[in-house]
Amino acid sequence: MKKIGIFGGTFDPIHHGHLILARDALEQLGLDSVIFIPAAISPHKLGRRAAAAESRLEMLRAAIESEPRFFVDAMELERPAPSYTVDTMETLKAREPDAEFVCLIGEDNVAQLPTWHRFSDLSKIVQFTVLDRTGLESTHPYPIIRRHLDISATDIRNRVARGQSIRYLVPPAVEKIIRERQLYRES
Repeated sequence: MKKIGIFGGTFDPIHHGHLILARDALEQLGLDSVIFIPAAISPHKLGRRAAAAESRLEMLRAAIESEPRFFVDAMELERPAPSYTVDTMETLKAREPDAEFVCLIGEDNVAQLPTWHRFSDLSKIVQFTVLDRTGLESTHPYPIIRRHLDISATDIRNRVARGQSIRYLVPPAVEKIIRERQLYRES
């Protein structure tokens, strides 16, 4: 049976913190692959404007280009917003009925998890594993992949807006796209 990690988010932009934790999940959970699914508009981030979907998708594809077990699926960008994880998982389960799915979520999403759209249905389709970059103590019941990394998309966007370097925070191909498209010039 295939074991597939599903890593959703705005990825605005994708950065080394995302990639390192996805690699850790692949190894520690014995996953066959990780599918990155960029959200059109996250229901939990409705107040913030993200970079254009095409730019986020291009950065994501560039970031994982050399990783043979990382994939991108743009399904949430191709359907009306907001993006609900349960809809995505039902689509993936229909495609791969015999696969086991692990939903990789950030530590910052755990408190809201029970409020996610159709959470009871979602929890029957997937197992949740928390990707934690904080290293802080937690009390939730989910398995944790922990790696203390002080890298955030918010900080990266702010650094670009201030004209500061983002080298080593994002893959070089992602930095190139940000510069060429002049993304995140406003904080």
